[in-house]
Amino acid sequence: MARQRRPVRLPVQAGRYTAEIDGDFVVFTVGMRINRLWKVHKWVPVFRAMRPMIVTLARNPAKGMLGSRATLSGRTVAMVQYWRTFEDLERFAREPEDPHLAAWRRFNKAIGSGGDVGIFHETFKVQAGDYECLYGNMPPYGLALAGRSVKVGERTDTARQRMGSPSVPAS
Repeated sequence: MARQRRPVRLPVQAGRYTAEIDGDFVVFTVGMRINRLWKVHKWVPVFRAMRPMIVTLARNPAKGMLGSRATLSGRTVAMVQYWRTFEDLERFAREPEDPHLAAWRRFNKAIGSGGDVGIFHETFKVQAGDYECLYGNMPPYGLALAGRSVKVGERTDTARQRMGSPSVPAS
């Protein structure tokens, strides 16, 4: 049996940081909501389906996923993923040799529109420079892991500057 790797604990970066990423990219959120807690046999397979996808993507960076982060909120499990292109994301979703297509077919057969488990995804195409982020006293996180974590400087001090516009004094 293969041993699971422990999550890497990145050191806190004291101060203010932002993220940089070269070129356009895609932000993809995907997840599930457990609508009927007692129907464990319905939602556990949906929950377990994500891991093989993430393992495949982590082992094959050429598929285009730049990074991801899972979250749990009540009955909802979600993942934010960063992709190089929409075409990479779509190719992974449709490729019969990758784990998504089979999981999607299993979901439609076992759950369909039955309502026991909800699923969702949202896709955002981001043009180069059309994003802004700030991390204060945090380890690298989110876009800073998918791209680069960069210390905030004189030209990136405000959200407006990080979006590429001149700073406007507060009134």
